[in-house]
Amino acid sequence: MSEKIFVSPGKYVQGKNVVDKTGEYVKAFGNKALVIADELVWKIAADRVVQSLEKSGLTAIKAEFKGEASKNEISRIAEQGRGQQVDMVIGVGGGKTLDTAKAVNELLSGACVIIPTTASTDAPTSALSVIYSDEGAFETYSFFPKNPDLILVDTKVIAGAPPLFLASGIADAMATWIECRAVIEARAKTMAGGLPTLAAEAIAKKCEETLFDYGLQAYESVKRKVVTPALEAVIEANTLLSGLGFESGGLAGAHAIHNGFTVLEGDIHHLTHGQKVAFGTLVQLALEQRSLAEIERYIDFYLKLDLPVTLEDIKLGDTPREDLYRVAEAATKEGETAHNLPFRVTAEDVLDAILAADQYSLAYKRKMGLID
Repeated sequence: MSEKIFVSPGKYVQGKNVVDKTGEYVKAFGNKALVIADELVWKIAADRVVQSLEKSGLTAIKAEFKGEASKNEISRIAEQGRGQQVDMVIGVGGGKTLDTAKAVNELLSGACVIIPTTASTDAPTSALSVIYSDEGAFETYSFFPKNPDLILVDTKVIAGAPPLFLASGIADAMATWIECRAVIEARAKTMAGGLPTLAAEAIAKKCEETLFDYGLQAYESVKRKVVTPALEAVIEANTLLSGLGFESGGLAGAHAIHNGFTVLEGDIHHLTHGQKVAFGTLVQLALEQRSLAEIERYIDFYLKLDLPVTLEDIKLGDTPREDLYRVAEAATKEGETAHNLPFRVTAEDVLDAILAADQYSLAYKRKMGLID
Protein backbone atom coordinates (compact mmCIF):
# COMPACT_ATOMS: atom_id res chain seq x y z
CA MET A 1 0.00 0.00 0.00
CA SER A 2 1.64 3.26 -1.14
CA GLU A 3 -1.43 5.50 -1.48
CA LYS A 4 -2.00 8.31 0.99
CA ILE A 5 -5.59 8.64 2.21
CA PHE A 6 -7.31 11.48 4.10
CA VAL A 7 -10.93 11.28 5.25
CA SER A 8 -13.17 13.75 7.07
CA PRO A 9 -16.80 14.48 8.00
CA GLY A 10 -19.02 16.48 5.63
CA LYS A 11 -19.38 19.49 7.92
CA TYR A 12 -18.20 20.50 11.40
CA VAL A 13 -20.04 23.21 13.37
CA GLN A 14 -18.87 24.40 16.81
CA GLY A 15 -20.29 27.13 19.04
CA LYS A 16 -22.54 28.10 21.94
CA ASN A 17 -26.11 26.76 21.82
CA VAL A 18 -25.79 25.12 18.38
CA VAL A 19 -28.00 22.23 19.55
CA ASP A 20 -30.91 24.67 19.29
CA LYS A 21 -30.14 25.05 15.57
CA THR A 22 -30.08 21.30 14.82
CA GLY A 23 -33.24 21.50 12.70
CA GLU A 24 -31.76 24.21 10.46
CA TYR A 25 -28.58 22.23 9.88
CA VAL A 26 -30.18 18.83 9.19
CA LYS A 27 -33.30 19.68 7.17
CA ALA A 28 -31.37 19.18 3.93
CA PHE A 29 -31.00 15.48 4.86
CA GLY A 30 -34.71 14.64 4.98
CA ASN A 31 -37.84 14.78 7.14
CA LYS A 32 -37.56 12.05 9.77
CA ALA A 33 -34.79 11.49 12.33
CA LEU A 34 -34.01 8.66 14.73
CA VAL A 35 -32.51 10.43 17.76
CA ILE A 36 -30.34 8.26 20.03
CA ALA A 37 -29.33 9.33 23.55
CA ASP A 38 -29.05 7.79 27.00
CA GLU A 39 -31.38 8.62 29.88
CA LEU A 40 -29.17 11.39 31.32
CA VAL A 41 -28.39 13.04 27.98
CA TRP A 42 -32.09 13.38 27.09
CA LYS A 43 -32.33 15.91 29.91
CA ILE A 44 -29.05 17.66 29.07
CA ALA A 45 -29.35 18.13 25.31
CA ALA A 46 -31.35 15.55 23.34
CA ASP A 47 -34.76 16.99 24.24
CA ARG A 48 -33.52 20.35 22.89
CA VAL A 49 -32.44 18.58 19.69
CA VAL A 50 -35.94 17.11 19.28
CA GLN A 51 -37.54 20.53 19.94
CA SER A 52 -35.33 22.09 17.27
CA LEU A 53 -36.22 19.35 14.77
CA GLU A 54 -39.95 19.80 15.41
CA LYS A 55 -39.60 23.60 15.14
CA SER A 56 -38.16 23.02 11.64
CA GLY A 57 -41.10 20.77 10.74
CA LEU A 58 -39.18 17.51 11.04
CA THR A 59 -40.29 14.30 12.76
CA ALA A 60 -38.18 12.83 15.59
CA ILE A 61 -38.28 9.23 16.83
CA LYS A 62 -36.65 8.81 20.24
CA ALA A 63 -34.40 5.83 20.99
CA GLU A 64 -32.78 5.31 24.39
CA PHE A 65 -29.20 4.05 24.45
CA LYS A 66 -28.64 1.53 27.25
CA GLY A 67 -24.91 2.06 27.82
CA GLU A 68 -22.79 -0.36 25.76
CA ALA A 69 -21.75 -0.04 22.10
CA SER A 70 -22.36 -3.72 21.45
CA LYS A 71 -23.71 -5.62 18.45
CA ASN A 72 -26.90 -6.46 20.38
CA GLU A 73 -27.55 -2.83 21.32
CA ILE A 74 -26.89 -1.66 17.74
CA SER A 75 -29.32 -4.26 16.38
CA ARG A 76 -31.97 -3.36 18.97
CA ILE A 77 -31.91 0.37 18.15
CA ALA A 78 -31.69 -0.22 14.37
CA GLU A 79 -34.82 -2.36 14.64
CA GLN A 80 -36.59 0.60 16.24
CA GLY A 81 -35.73 2.81 13.25
CA ARG A 82 -36.39 0.17 10.61
CA GLY A 83 -39.83 0.44 9.03
CA GLN A 84 -40.16 4.07 10.14
CA GLN A 85 -38.49 5.35 6.94
CA VAL A 86 -35.99 7.52 8.80
CA ASP A 87 -33.78 9.73 6.63
CA MET A 88 -31.15 10.35 9.27
CA VAL A 89 -29.74 9.04 12.54
CA ILE A 90 -28.76 11.63 15.16
CA GLY A 91 -26.52 10.48 18.00
CA VAL A 92 -26.39 12.74 21.07
CA GLY A 93 -24.04 12.01 23.96
CA GLY A 94 -20.65 10.46 24.74
CA GLY A 95 -18.34 8.20 22.75
CA LYS A 96 -20.25 4.93 23.08
CA THR A 97 -23.58 6.54 22.18
CA LEU A 98 -22.00 8.15 19.13
CA ASP A 99 -20.29 4.93 18.04
CA THR A 100 -23.65 3.17 18.36
CA ALA A 101 -25.37 5.88 16.30
CA LYS A 102 -22.81 5.50 13.50
CA ALA A 103 -23.28 1.73 13.45
CA VAL A 104 -27.10 2.05 13.52
CA ASN A 105 -26.97 4.52 10.64
CA GLU A 106 -24.89 2.09 8.61
CA LEU A 107 -27.73 -0.43 8.92
CA LEU A 108 -30.42 2.16 8.10
CA SER A 109 -28.52 3.93 5.25
CA GLY A 110 -29.46 7.49 6.16
CA ALA A 111 -27.51 10.67 6.87
CA CYS A 112 -25.41 10.50 10.04
CA VAL A 113 -25.45 13.44 12.46
CA ILE A 114 -23.27 13.43 15.56
CA ILE A 115 -23.79 15.75 18.55
CA PRO A 116 -21.24 15.14 21.34
CA THR A 117 -22.18 16.37 24.82
CA THR A 118 -18.62 16.08 26.13
CA ALA A 119 -15.20 16.62 24.58
CA SER A 120 -14.04 13.34 26.10
CA THR A 121 -13.00 11.38 22.98
CA ASP A 122 -12.20 11.90 19.30
CA ALA A 123 -14.96 9.48 18.25
CA PRO A 124 -17.37 12.05 16.72
CA THR A 125 -15.68 12.75 13.38
CA SER A 126 -14.51 9.26 12.42
CA ALA A 127 -15.92 6.66 10.00
CA LEU A 128 -15.50 3.89 12.53
CA SER A 129 -17.00 2.61 15.75
CA VAL A 130 -15.35 0.76 18.59
CA ILE A 131 -17.48 -2.30 19.30
CA TYR A 132 -17.56 -3.87 22.76
CA SER A 133 -19.18 -6.99 24.17
CA ASP A 134 -22.34 -6.57 26.26
CA GLU A 135 -20.04 -6.77 29.30
CA GLY A 136 -17.75 -3.95 28.07
CA ALA A 137 -14.72 -5.86 26.71
CA PHE A 138 -13.19 -4.49 23.50
CA GLU A 139 -14.12 -6.67 20.51
CA THR A 140 -13.29 -4.92 17.25
CA TYR A 141 -13.26 -1.75 15.17
CA SER A 142 -16.18 -1.46 12.74
CA PHE A 143 -15.36 0.59 9.63
CA PHE A 144 -17.93 2.47 7.53
CA PRO A 145 -17.77 3.69 3.92
CA LYS A 146 -18.05 7.35 4.88
CA ASN A 147 -17.60 9.72 7.80
CA PRO A 148 -20.59 11.38 9.51
CA ASP A 149 -22.37 13.98 7.39
CA LEU A 150 -22.53 16.59 10.15
CA ILE A 151 -20.89 17.15 13.54
CA LEU A 152 -22.58 19.70 15.85
CA VAL A 153 -20.50 20.66 18.90
CA ASP A 154 -22.25 22.84 21.47
CA THR A 155 -19.49 24.42 23.56
CA LYS A 156 -21.92 25.59 26.25
CA VAL A 157 -23.19 22.03 26.77
CA ILE A 158 -19.60 20.76 26.93
CA ALA A 159 -18.63 23.49 29.43
CA GLY A 160 -21.38 22.16 31.71
CA ALA A 161 -20.04 18.58 31.70
CA PRO A 162 -17.81 17.32 34.56
CA PRO A 163 -14.16 18.49 34.21
CA LEU A 164 -13.04 14.83 34.16
CA PHE A 165 -14.56 14.45 30.69
CA LEU A 166 -12.56 17.33 29.23
CA ALA A 167 -9.36 16.04 30.86
CA SER A 168 -10.09 12.57 29.44
CA GLY A 169 -10.55 14.06 25.98
CA ILE A 170 -7.25 15.89 26.30
CA ALA A 171 -5.56 12.61 27.24
CA ASP A 172 -7.11 10.84 24.24
CA ALA A 173 -6.06 13.71 21.97
CA MET A 174 -2.53 13.83 23.42
CA ALA A 175 -1.98 10.36 21.95
CA THR A 176 -2.75 11.66 18.44
CA TRP A 177 0.64 13.10 17.51
CA ILE A 178 2.62 10.48 19.45
CA GLU A 179 0.86 7.67 17.54
CA CYS A 180 0.83 9.50 14.18
CA ARG A 181 4.60 10.11 14.48
CA ALA A 182 5.18 6.38 14.98
CA VAL A 183 2.94 5.43 12.04
CA ILE A 184 4.76 7.87 9.74
CA GLU A 185 8.13 6.44 10.78
CA ALA A 186 6.89 2.86 10.27
CA ARG A 187 5.15 3.69 6.96
CA ALA A 188 2.20 1.80 8.42
CA LYS A 189 -1.46 1.99 7.38
CA THR A 190 -3.83 4.38 9.11
CA MET A 191 -7.46 3.77 10.09
CA ALA A 192 -8.36 5.45 6.77
CA GLY A 193 -6.67 2.57 4.94
CA GLY A 194 -3.57 4.25 3.50
CA LEU A 195 -0.41 6.09 4.46
CA PRO A 196 -0.63 9.35 6.46
CA THR A 197 -0.98 12.54 4.43
CA LEU A 198 0.92 15.77 5.09
CA ALA A 199 -2.43 17.24 6.15
CA ALA A 200 -2.92 14.55 8.81
CA GLU A 201 0.64 15.06 10.07
CA ALA A 202 0.13 18.84 10.34
CA ILE A 203 -3.24 18.41 12.08
CA ALA A 204 -1.83 15.89 14.59
CA LYS A 205 1.06 18.23 15.43
CA LYS A 206 -1.30 21.21 15.83
CA CYS A 207 -3.51 19.09 18.08
CA GLU A 208 -0.70 18.48 20.58
CA GLU A 209 0.56 22.07 20.36
CA THR A 210 -2.95 23.40 21.14
CA LEU A 211 -3.34 21.08 24.13
CA PHE A 212 -0.01 22.04 25.68
CA ASP A 213 -0.80 25.76 25.09
CA TYR A 214 -4.41 25.86 26.31
CA GLY A 215 -5.23 22.56 28.05
CA LEU A 216 -4.81 23.75 31.62
CA GLN A 217 -6.78 26.98 31.01
CA ALA A 218 -9.56 24.99 29.38
CA TYR A 219 -9.63 22.56 32.33
CA GLU A 220 -10.01 25.47 34.75
CA SER A 221 -12.74 26.96 32.53
CA VAL A 222 -14.96 23.88 32.78
CA LYS A 223 -14.54 23.87 36.56
CA ARG A 224 -16.45 27.18 36.44
CA LYS A 225 -18.69 26.00 33.58
CA VAL A 226 -17.68 28.93 31.37
CA VAL A 227 -16.88 29.01 27.66
CA THR A 228 -13.52 30.73 27.09
CA PRO A 229 -11.31 31.04 23.99
CA ALA A 230 -8.99 28.45 25.59
CA LEU A 231 -11.90 26.02 26.02
CA GLU A 232 -13.07 26.62 22.43
CA ALA A 233 -9.55 25.81 21.21
CA VAL A 234 -9.27 22.63 23.29
CA ILE A 235 -12.75 21.39 22.33
CA GLU A 236 -11.71 21.72 18.69
CA ALA A 237 -8.41 19.95 19.39
CA ASN A 238 -10.10 17.11 21.32
CA THR A 239 -12.83 16.62 18.74
CA LEU A 240 -11.84 17.78 15.25
CA LEU A 241 -8.03 17.85 15.25
CA SER A 242 -7.67 14.61 17.19
CA GLY A 243 -10.45 12.95 15.18
CA LEU A 244 -8.90 13.81 11.82
CA GLY A 245 -5.40 13.21 13.17
CA PHE A 246 -5.99 9.73 14.56
CA GLU A 247 -8.06 8.48 11.63
CA SER A 248 -5.85 9.73 8.80
CA GLY A 249 -2.62 9.79 10.84
CA GLY A 250 -2.91 6.37 12.46
CA LEU A 251 -3.01 4.61 15.83
CA ALA A 252 -0.10 2.79 17.47
CA GLY A 253 0.86 1.75 21.00
CA ALA A 254 -1.24 3.98 23.27
CA HIS A 255 -4.61 2.73 22.01
CA ALA A 256 -3.41 -0.88 21.81
CA ILE A 257 -2.53 -0.70 25.52
CA HIS A 258 -5.99 0.76 26.22
CA ASN A 259 -7.58 -2.18 24.39
CA GLY A 260 -5.39 -4.58 26.34
CA PHE A 261 -6.74 -3.21 29.64
CA THR A 262 -10.27 -4.29 28.70
CA VAL A 263 -9.36 -7.98 29.34
CA LEU A 264 -9.12 -7.30 33.08
CA GLU A 265 -11.96 -7.33 35.58
CA GLY A 266 -12.41 -4.80 38.35
CA ASP A 267 -12.28 -1.07 39.04
CA ILE A 268 -10.29 -0.18 35.91
CA HIS A 269 -13.58 -0.48 33.98
CA HIS A 270 -14.90 2.55 35.85
CA LEU A 271 -12.17 4.72 34.30
CA THR A 272 -12.80 6.69 31.11
CA HIS A 273 -11.32 5.84 27.72
CA GLY A 274 -8.99 8.85 27.99
CA GLN A 275 -7.75 7.97 31.47
CA LYS A 276 -6.61 4.57 30.19
CA VAL A 277 -5.13 6.11 27.01
CA ALA A 278 -3.11 8.54 29.20
CA PHE A 279 -1.28 5.64 30.80
CA GLY A 280 -1.07 3.87 27.43
CA THR A 281 0.68 6.93 26.00
CA LEU A 282 3.33 6.79 28.70
CA VAL A 283 3.81 3.08 27.93
CA GLN A 284 4.32 3.86 24.23
CA LEU A 285 6.90 6.55 25.09
CA ALA A 286 8.72 4.00 27.25
CA LEU A 287 8.60 1.43 24.44
CA GLU A 288 10.08 4.01 22.05
CA GLN A 289 12.99 4.72 24.41
CA ARG A 290 12.12 8.40 24.56
CA SER A 291 14.24 10.55 26.87
CA LEU A 292 13.26 10.94 30.52
CA ALA A 293 12.84 14.70 29.96
CA GLU A 294 10.28 14.06 27.20
CA ILE A 295 8.37 11.46 29.23
CA GLU A 296 8.32 13.72 32.30
CA ARG A 297 6.81 16.54 30.23
CA TYR A 298 3.75 14.34 29.65
CA ILE A 299 3.66 13.06 33.25
CA ASP A 300 3.71 16.63 34.57
CA PHE A 301 0.94 17.73 32.19
CA TYR A 302 -1.26 14.73 33.05
CA LEU A 303 -0.83 15.30 36.80
CA LYS A 304 -1.97 18.93 36.42
CA LEU A 305 -5.11 17.60 34.72
CA ASP A 306 -5.69 15.04 37.50
CA LEU A 307 -5.08 12.19 35.06
CA PRO A 308 -3.62 8.79 36.03
CA VAL A 309 0.09 8.17 35.51
CA THR A 310 0.78 5.05 37.62
CA LEU A 311 -0.64 1.54 37.82
CA GLU A 312 -2.13 2.43 41.19
CA ASP A 313 -3.85 5.45 39.59
CA ILE A 314 -5.56 3.15 37.06
CA LYS A 315 -6.66 0.74 39.83
CA LEU A 316 -4.01 -1.86 38.99
CA GLY A 317 -1.57 -1.19 41.83
CA ASP A 318 -1.63 -4.73 43.23
CA THR A 319 -2.30 -6.56 39.95
CA PRO A 320 -0.25 -9.77 39.61
CA ARG A 321 2.44 -9.77 36.94
CA GLU A 322 0.64 -12.57 35.06
CA ASP A 323 -2.48 -10.40 34.73
CA LEU A 324 -0.44 -7.50 33.37
CA TYR A 325 1.07 -9.99 30.92
CA ARG A 326 -2.48 -10.78 29.73
CA VAL A 327 -2.90 -7.04 29.03
CA ALA A 328 0.37 -7.07 27.08
CA GLU A 329 -0.71 -10.15 25.12
CA ALA A 330 -4.03 -8.54 24.17
CA ALA A 331 -2.23 -5.31 23.17
CA THR A 332 0.05 -7.24 20.79
CA LYS A 333 -2.37 -9.75 19.30
CA GLU A 334 -2.52 -9.99 15.52
CA GLY A 335 -4.14 -6.93 13.94
CA GLU A 336 -3.61 -4.67 16.97
CA THR A 337 -2.27 -1.16 16.35
CA ALA A 338 0.82 -1.81 18.52
CA HIS A 339 2.26 -3.36 15.34
CA ASN A 340 2.18 0.11 13.73
CA LEU A 341 5.22 1.03 15.81
CA PRO A 342 8.41 1.22 13.70
CA PHE A 343 9.95 -1.83 15.40
CA ARG A 344 8.84 -5.34 16.35
CA VAL A 345 6.82 -5.42 19.56
CA THR A 346 6.23 -8.51 21.72
CA ALA A 347 4.03 -9.02 24.78
CA GLU A 348 7.20 -9.19 26.90
CA ASP A 349 8.27 -5.77 25.55
CA VAL A 350 4.91 -4.27 26.42
CA LEU A 351 4.90 -5.75 29.92
CA ASP A 352 8.36 -4.26 30.57
CA ALA A 353 7.17 -0.88 29.23
CA ILE A 354 4.05 -0.94 31.46
CA LEU A 355 6.24 -1.51 34.53
CA ALA A 356 8.78 1.09 33.34
CA ALA A 357 6.09 3.75 32.75
CA ASP A 358 4.75 3.10 36.25
CA GLN A 359 8.24 3.43 37.73
CA TYR A 360 9.05 6.66 35.81
CA SER A 361 5.83 8.22 37.13
CA LEU A 362 6.48 7.08 40.71
CA ALA A 363 9.99 8.55 40.52
CA TYR A 364 8.61 11.85 39.17
CA LYS A 365 5.98 12.02 41.93
CA ARG A 366 8.73 11.48 44.53
CA LYS A 367 10.93 14.11 42.91
CA MET A 368 8.07 16.63 43.06
CA GLY A 369 7.25 15.74 46.67
CA LEU A 370 3.84 14.30 45.77
CA ILE A 371 4.55 10.95 47.48
CA ASP A 372 7.09 9.76 50.07
